[in-house]
Amino acid sequence: MKYKMLVLDMDDTLLTDDHIISNENKAMLFKAQELGVYVILASGRPTPAMIAYAKELQLDNSYMISYNGAVITDLKEDKIIFEQTLTQEQIHDLYDYSLKSNTHIITYLDGKIVSETDSEYIEIEKNITGLEHNKVLSFKEEVKSAAIKCILLEEPAYLKEVEKDLRAAMPHLSVCMSKPFFLEVAQNGIDKGASIKFLAEKLNIHQSEIIAVGNAGNDLTMIQYAGLGVWVDNVDPELRDQGDVIVASNNDHGVAEVVRRFILN
Repeated sequence: MKYKMLVLDMDDTLLTDDHIISNENKAMLFKAQELGVYVILASGRPTPAMIAYAKELQLDNSYMISYNGAVITDLKEDKIIFEQTLTQEQIHDLYDYSLKSNTHIITYLDGKIVSETDSEYIEIEKNITGLEHNKVLSFKEEVKSAAIKCILLEEPAYLKEVEKDLRAAMPHLSVCMSKPFFLEVAQNGIDKGASIKFLAEKLNIHQSEIIAVGNAGNDLTMIQYAGLGVWVDNVDPELRDQGDVIVASNNDHGVAEVVRRFILN
């Protein structure tokens, strides 16, 4: 099988725990591109928190999926070709839910993280994305427009219970875990798998010609959609049997292993 598209989750998949692309991964991804393979970054991160990595990998003629699939950017043209937002009303409903469920809530406006509260988990999001944190007196007063997604944040074991409850309470929204303490919420039908399908159809690439690599719940739809769904070894334990292949961990150059085994051979 000749694969034409390689879709990569970033945090805990392509990136090491120090949020860098290892030299081994980088070298193999350059080789994949030399063979004409589209390398696509697909992350829950906001778009601005992905650009530097796309530049590092020289993805100037490729595409980028951000906000868990809610935004697709054409990097060659430097323009958004797909975007789906939550409505102001939906975001306000999620804020009310966060109060009821005792979770923190953030969204993104004007390139900043917006919240009413502080939390160790919001600090993690700040560190991952490098975005400024706009802590406001009133979340609802600040959010007067649509926004791309929200994240509910809390201690992992508790948030897992919240996830089940939120899915039941708001079945009209897309809900997934990106980290054990990040419960991501986007518009109905938005996920990484749907965005890969959109791109594949645009580029006339068959589903069977796609490899997707991930580690977490928000990667599951793309792992299931791709012709070859690959987990890195540090995948969430309950997901291990839901892919086709498991490779080395994010800290042991699992992405490089994927390129060597399935693209160069």
